[in-house]
Amino acid sequence: MKNLRNFCIIAHIDHGKSTLADRLIEFTNTVQKRDMMNQLLDDMDLERERGITIKSHAIQMQYPKDGEVYTFNLIDTPGHVDFSYEVSRSIAACEGALLIVDASQGIEAQTISNLYLAINHDLEIIPVLNKIDLPGAMPEEVSDQIIDLIGCKKEDIIHASGKEGIGIQDILDAVVERIPAPTGNPEEPLQALIFDSTFNSYRGIEVIFRVYNGEIRKGDKVKFMNTGKEYFADEIGTLGLEQVPKSIIKSGDVGYLISGIKEAKEVKVGDTITHVANPCQSAILGFEEVKPMVFAGIYPVETSEFEDLRDAMEKLQLNDASLVWEPETSMALGFGFRCGFLGMLHMEIVQERLEREFDMTVITTVPSVKFKVLTTSHEELWVSAPSDLPEPNLINVIEEPYIKAQIITKSEYTGVIMSLCMDKRGILINQIYLTTDRVELTFDMPLSEVVFDFFDRLKTISRGYASLDYEYKGYQPGNMVKLDIMLNGEKVDALSAIVHRDKAYDWGKRLCEKLRELLPRQQFEIAIQAAIGQKIIARETVKALRKDVLAKCYGGDISRKRKLLEKQKKGKKRMRQVGNVEIPQEAFMAVLKLD
Repeated sequence: MKNLRNFCIIAHIDHGKSTLADRLIEFTNTVQKRDMMNQLLDDMDLERERGITIKSHAIQMQYPKDGEVYTFNLIDTPGHVDFSYEVSRSIAACEGALLIVDASQGIEAQTISNLYLAINHDLEIIPVLNKIDLPGAMPEEVSDQIIDLIGCKKEDIIHASGKEGIGIQDILDAVVERIPAPTGNPEEPLQALIFDSTFNSYRGIEVIFRVYNGEIRKGDKVKFMNTGKEYFADEIGTLGLEQVPKSIIKSGDVGYLISGIKEAKEVKVGDTITHVANPCQSAILGFEEVKPMVFAGIYPVETSEFEDLRDAMEKLQLNDASLVWEPETSMALGFGFRCGFLGMLHMEIVQERLEREFDMTVITTVPSVKFKVLTTSHEELWVSAPSDLPEPNLINVIEEPYIKAQIITKSEYTGVIMSLCMDKRGILINQIYLTTDRVELTFDMPLSEVVFDFFDRLKTISRGYASLDYEYKGYQPGNMVKLDIMLNGEKVDALSAIVHRDKAYDWGKRLCEKLRELLPRQQFEIAIQAAIGQKIIARETVKALRKDVLAKCYGGDISRKRKLLEKQKKGKKRMRQVGNVEIPQEAFMAVLKLD
């Protein structure tokens, strides 16, 4: 065990984690030259296309130093705030972390929040200054920022460049020297933590775990403590680029387990594995529950595909433990699921993965957050879908979730960012100058305002310089109302939203205008209305398509023509009562793109 090192790489988005991981893998000859490619650990097409890491990826490397061979278990983690749950799970399986800071960008919001996650788990932090070869690099200034943040010495900071391969040996040596070997007792009963799982259509569910105490051998009968299920360890092994089967995995090491598990419900990330014959006393603690921030409905386009969608969601949940869902029904869309996501990017990625990996075309409803409703009869209700909100006369008060948002930006953008946050009902709590031209702004903001397009607009107005990190703060009363969209007097529950009263009129008007463009014209007139309770606040009309009934009536008396037109008008009136309006998929998506 003294030659084992478990560590992860943490950083803000785009500070070069995956590139640095590539260099470490290359330097230790873990992968043959011909198999090497950029973003080697990002095995999803989506990750490569967008250049972001969505999943944490573990890989084992061998590194010879001073006549001894060290085994490294490296976990590359995502940088985006929406995938911070992946980071927290990876940190739980490690003893150390490489904290990477871009020498041209400096410390950003996610750097700080990921660092605090690591410090809370007592991880040894190795600061790495990356991208020092860039013309815009500021090694001296950024080094000072790192020293202020961690309190390390200047010589502790390793200067590196993932692209040019500078400083890679220093990093590997620092891992050996500074990160402690795992502690654990090989003689005790088996105790291992599941920190990830994937679904393989040929071999069932593959569980990825870290052994804390004891050891696991091939063929052992093991038990998952939370679910109480028992399995035989048909195959165990370590994670190279390909899986490497082994006959034994000892304490301190990371490995995978295949035992032909078919049911997705039977594997829970954060569960403890132990032996059936000689179980350990207690499960491993210190694993936080996921707190979804954004809720949206996901529905199959064809109602008959509901069961397929359920299977797809279960398999996706294995691979993405931060996805939370439960079944729900909608008048307009039929059966589907109410899903909890960690943010809008997470929601977009889940939708994209359902389409790519499981071939499921889905409709997503308006995202909303979870509200706390106190009724006039002193009941407390939790509402995550607008359709669950009681009538206005039964509501005493609606409370909405608030977050504490930390924005780090260049000082020249302070004004525009403040006005954006004020516009989103934010309250400025604090303003600190980190250096002469970098400022940290702290706001209290309602989560429902941040959910939509806040992050995109923040990036746009600050030319990409502002970085955002937020933490959940609790509930506060708000003047919220339910905004209904009606087509020909029929409410479309999938387009309803819970919004602040001050913004309801503007929101309703823009939504009606957008729907007027998107709804295909019918043979009858369609009235699009936005309403709060019984009060209509906006209206647009989609004009009817008219058939040319006068074509066969050339010449002749005007009364003949009028008779035909009156007859057409009656038909249209009747049609409007029975005809239903087909809503295209773009209309449901339009709500997300209201600028």
